[in-house]
Amino acid sequence: MKIHTIDLNFLNLEHSIAAFVVETKEGPVLIESGPASTLPRMQNGLAELGLKMEDIKHVFLSHIHFDHAGAAWAFAEKGANIYVHPVGLPHMASPEKLYNSARMIYGDEMDRLWGPMNPISETQLVAPEHGDVIQVGELEFKAWYTPGHAVHHIAWELPSQGLVFCGDVAGVKIETGPVMPPCPPPDINVEDWLNSIDLLKNLKSQGLILTHFGAVSGKMEHLENLKKILVSWANWMKPYFEKQIPAEQIIPQFQEFVKTALEQQDVSEANIQRYEAANPAFMSVAGLLRYWKKRTDAISKSHN
Repeated sequence: MKIHTIDLNFLNLEHSIAAFVVETKEGPVLIESGPASTLPRMQNGLAELGLKMEDIKHVFLSHIHFDHAGAAWAFAEKGANIYVHPVGLPHMASPEKLYNSARMIYGDEMDRLWGPMNPISETQLVAPEHGDVIQVGELEFKAWYTPGHAVHHIAWELPSQGLVFCGDVAGVKIETGPVMPPCPPPDINVEDWLNSIDLLKNLKSQGLILTHFGAVSGKMEHLENLKKILVSWANWMKPYFEKQIPAEQIIPQFQEFVKTALEQQDVSEANIQRYEAANPAFMSVAGLLRYWKKRTDAISKSHN
């Protein structure tokens, strides 16, 4: 059994977005599809392994954000089943709302960044329950619901290999840099995320594999660091929310806050660009502001 990492070279940057091919006796399994904009690189990466897109019959998605699931339709068109959280399934079947809301954020950059997102037949969409096992050949893939970054997030465990494909729930870590939490809207929930991190900690599997980017060692230290940074980011944002400072004024300050933290850990300028590509600061500002609004609204509602 072998696992291959395909670097999708998002925005011509190495080590920003990965997809993973897992060999089984029934053929290759793909973990994450990446965005449609990187399909040429995906096809090249598969070709380097002696594979074509139609050889992939199973695609496991961590969640439906474009950088993880945007090209899943292309594999479905070649005959693959797509495994996705039940909350995400309707958006893969009818992606118009998801796509149009993203276009409101990215505007004219939408095509360059992400490419198209086409519907997938519901007959090819599979939504496992929490803890379900999908058997492919000799391997079992176990689905763990891990909300916090997104309500529709699944971490896929490969128990026989002691590995977990974490999507975004275990953060972003580029080479030797620190782990950082991607916090885009609309679903960021710090409390849920901390619980999901604890779920990962309690799994027997010790190997974590991140979509951004690759395998990490030292599971417990990695996850503890993520918890600390997630809480620190949320706390950093809270006074800006309370003072009702507009997001566009916060973004440059948050970018500086993040960049300073990376520079203090000797992260190179090139890798700072990779962190920003994988985890844009403006998205985390929007996500954390929304988190504090939803939390404040919930507290206010409970008191009425």
